[in-house]
Amino acid sequence: MTFLWTALVVAAVAFAAAKGRMAEVGAAAMESAGKAVALALALAGVMALWLGLVKVAEEAGLVSAVARVARPLLSRLFPEVPADHPAMGAIVMNVSANVLGLGNAATPFGVRAMQALEELNPRKGTASDAQALLCALNTASVQLVPATVIALRAGAGSAAPAEVLGPTLAASLCGVTVAVIAAKLLARVWPSGEGGGPGGRSDP
Repeated sequence: MTFLWTALVVAAVAFAAAKGRMAEVGAAAMESAGKAVALALALAGVMALWLGLVKVAEEAGLVSAVARVARPLLSRLFPEVPADHPAMGAIVMNVSANVLGLGNAATPFGVRAMQALEELNPRKGTASDAQALLCALNTASVQLVPATVIALRAGAGSAAPAEVLGPTLAASLCGVTVAVIAAKLLARVWPSGEGGGPGGRSDP
């Protein structure tokens, strides 16, 4: 990303210099910087409110409640992980925290889940099917409370910043469905441990 953004800035400055419009570029940069500061200040209060509400829900046991509902489904998605293994508990908590928009809480659970899955991995250092599926679930996570998007809409002056709840839920459900199907299909095409595919590695 650093290379990409640097390339965009350099290209913009180069074209502006070639067209003799450096003054407009400088003015636009200063105006955008001012708007960014104003937006950041506006977002601070909204983010504090939403994150506070989510933290209260977490402390009230909402994450644990979602985890109890999600456990049977996740046990089916990860049949190779024993139900009583620490990896399953970490997976359940990671997915539940992501569903509620608790990114900060989901990250340590995700790291712990990957470490526990590595203990079950017959080929250390090569992602197992379960690890690939967990990565897909994290990338395309279902979102019940898109706190960041709501905060951005509120900061931009939206009259109804929370009206994205329905569309966000529908879009994230579609995304996670496609991610799971793709992970399962690729696991069948390239089973973990077989050489020549992304799930395995070839023996020398």
